[in-house]
Amino acid sequence: MDSGTKHELSVQQNTQTELRINEIFYSIQGESVKSGLPTVFIRLTGCPLRCRYCDTAYAFHDGSKMTIDSIIHNISQYRAKHVTVTGGEPLAQHSCLELLARLCDEGFLVSLETSGFMDIANVDERVMKIMDIKTPGSTEENKNNFDNLKYLTEHDQIKFVICNKTDYEWSVQKVTDLNLTDICEILFSPEHDSLCAKELAEWVLEDKLNVRLQLQLHKYLWGNVPGK
Repeated sequence: MDSGTKHELSVQQNTQTELRINEIFYSIQGESVKSGLPTVFIRLTGCPLRCRYCDTAYAFHDGSKMTIDSIIHNISQYRAKHVTVTGGEPLAQHSCLELLARLCDEGFLVSLETSGFMDIANVDERVMKIMDIKTPGSTEENKNNFDNLKYLTEHDQIKFVICNKTDYEWSVQKVTDLNLTDICEILFSPEHDSLCAKELAEWVLEDKLNVRLQLQLHKYLWGNVPGK
């Protein structure tokens, strides 16, 4: 077998890479600096975390295997520029890295929503990463992987989901201690069922923080409806 044949075989095998997909849907982006934009969401199955406020627990186990080619064919029907890969924790499936690269190659503007627990070192540099730092109120504070900070760039974002004043003060301290505003934009998001957005806004203004207040726009539009 010559080298050309080997290369063709390798490409053919890669097109058959499979991931377990919980759902693919088209909606309005409710979070990040892309909030408000029509977006295709690819939700991968599985997550090693169990945040107290998780609103996608249905993605822990349910899903069907799809090849990357099938995923791209599926999302192309929406004629959307923006694609968000989410979970669960999408990076819990190693082939997510290949999916992200392929989506970029196809010309999509790709964002990744990740818990910050999984290693992001090998995420394609074209992908906009939205990385959580888990607050005490999540009950998964011990899962934070702060080594990931060195792989973030100015076009990424760090998100804190804040449940109460204790979470807020903890988050402010992390922003200060880790010089997070020197890395990328910081998002403070009130946990939808625990903290009034107006109250969080007042704290941010009172402390003159250089952060973006983020609301979960999709929940104000449709509530806690899966696939929205």
